[in-house]
Amino acid sequence: MPITTRATELLGIEHPIVLAPMDDVAGGELAAAVSRAGGLGMIGGGYGDADWLSGQFDAADGVRVGCGFITWSLARQPALLDRALQRSPAAVMLSFGDPVPFAERIKASGALLLCQVQNREHAERALEAGADLLVAQGNEAGGHGYGSRTTLTLVPEIADLVARRGLDVAVLAAGGIADGRGMAAALTLGASGVLVGTRFYAAAEALSTPQARDRAVAAAGEDVRRTTVYDIVRGHPWPDGHTISVLGNDFVSRWHGAEPELHRNLESATADYRSAVDNRDYTVANVTVGQATGLVDSVLPAADIVTAMAEHAGTTLSVLAR
Repeated sequence: MPITTRATELLGIEHPIVLAPMDDVAGGELAAAVSRAGGLGMIGGGYGDADWLSGQFDAADGVRVGCGFITWSLARQPALLDRALQRSPAAVMLSFGDPVPFAERIKASGALLLCQVQNREHAERALEAGADLLVAQGNEAGGHGYGSRTTLTLVPEIADLVARRGLDVAVLAAGGIADGRGMAAALTLGASGVLVGTRFYAAAEALSTPQARDRAVAAAGEDVRRTTVYDIVRGHPWPDGHTISVLGNDFVSRWHGAEPELHRNLESATADYRSAVDNRDYTVANVTVGQATGLVDSVLPAADIVTAMAEHAGTTLSVLAR
């Protein structure tokens, strides 16, 4: 039977599973597939490409989906939010920055506001902004993160914060969750749903390349590294304290820990990186996944991932309840 929680009620979904809005990976086709399967698909707004964003909403083909933005980047081109809101998203997720400047516009549009947080201070600011859902992200997660908090301790701390304040705010767990066991664990920790990225990186509908998906499937959790070297060569000025979780490779081994030298050789290193992206050479280009990659053993349609995760979680919780 479906697992009904405050998150499913708020989001209007069957299963408490939300697709992480992964930049350049979570496009309209993937988001729509997750939503059709009973979760909520989220298009990744990333660093902000208006034409790409519009194209991905078109690719969702009218299916109810949401979208997500890197908040500090959105502040540089706030018109992107207007473009997204014109498409009537079910929800908008803000990550890595102050949500307050955008919260009122999002909520006034009728979209739910999701705020990703990495510590209690972030959560308190998101609650001040009027967040409908908090996404408590541990550093096991793929993509960018901040600080050193783990999902296991962060989720109940944020859930307790919300409960003490008597707020009707749902908490989603993110980081290290790739199957029904992780989803069941998140629910027992006080979350009412999960935000999943790495497992959907290896979905058939994802915009990740087949070569990148193959590397994610073959990897173990210990193959993951947190670094800043890809932000340097891509020219993304992330605030201090933020790192990106990727699979280790020759490029990371060469430059991680040698960032001053990387800056001195930036032109040639960037050229190497761009060439590797074009040629799908992942000894240099990035495969942006988290520690849950060790739990991913196949490329599957998104609907199969959603269904299997929900069923596995239900079975696990039933066994624990005996």
